[in-house]
This record gives sequence, structure tokens and C-alpha cells, in this order.
Amino acid sequence: MLQIGIDPGLSGAIAFIRDGVVTHIVDMPIAAKVHGSGNMVDALALKDAISWSAGLAGLITEGIVNVHIEAVSAMPGQGVTSTFGFGHTAGVIEAVVACMKLPRWYWRPQQWKKLAGISGKDKDAARTVASRLYPEIASKLARKKDDGRAEAVLIAHYGQLLAKGAN
Repeated sequence: MLQIGIDPGLSGAIAFIRDGVVTHIVDMPIAAKVHGSGNMVDALALKDAISWSAGLAGLITEGIVNVHIEAVSAMPGQGVTSTFGFGHTAGVIEAVVACMKLPRWYWRPQQWKKLAGISGKDKDAARTVASRLYPEIASKLARKKDDGRAEAVLIAHYGQLLAKGAN
């Protein structure tokens, strides 16, 4: 079974775990916005990243792929523009996974972070826990900005546990 964990956001990532091994991690593919300044999720590149990764073993066609996405929402104090952008990003990710007809679960941060032993917004804790669980990928989580990668790994790891009823 292939578990795919997605940490939504422009600095998020996608992690792939198969048979207890992190096969690879992809930073969220982004592109320049069509209008205005800034970036947005590149939907086609996201689809290709998931298809290529899952398709290596024909797992999508065999129906043995699970996608675990962090259930995100607006945060208090976040500006209107930021909230709209984050919602758009989450929507693109959800649409891509839905159009690929992949089974998916949405996990609140409180759910998977509780199992990981992480409290609040401590991004370094996510990197520490993911490196402890999967020491072979610790070098890919070494920078502060790799917190999205670490969270994607933990979402896939704990999504598998939560999907089995550990919540």
C-alpha cells in the first residue's frame, strides 16, 4: 500500500511512503500566478508528481493508494488576501486528487500531531519526529524550511494509522 501525505500550502510538500519506507518527497510544485504577483500551486505538475510516483509500480491502477491531506482552514488574524490564497491552494490540491479518483482522507492537524507528540505550531518538532521515524531521510529535513516536507511525511505516516481507526 502506498500512503501519500500532503501538507497543503505553497511551502508544503508531498511525501510517499510504501511498505514503511519513504520512497521520496516532492516540494509542492508552484508556478507564477497567471495574473497578479506571487505564486500558486501548479495543478498539472502536482498531478504529474503524484502520477509518476504512484505509477512507478502501477499502484493507481491497482487501487492500492491512499492520500492523506491535512484539513486546513482559515486562521484567526489572517488577512483576507492570505486566506483567499490559502483556500485557493487547498482547493487546487483537493481538486487534483479528486480528479485522479484517489481515495483520500482529511486529517485535522490536532489529530495527526497528537499521535506524533507535537504540540502547537512547532515546525522543528515535526522535523525531529520525522527524522527519528525515518532516519534515512533526515538529510532531506535538515533545513528549517523543510518543515513542509516533515509534515507531509508525518501526515502520510499517521494518516495510515488514523485510517485504520487509531483516532
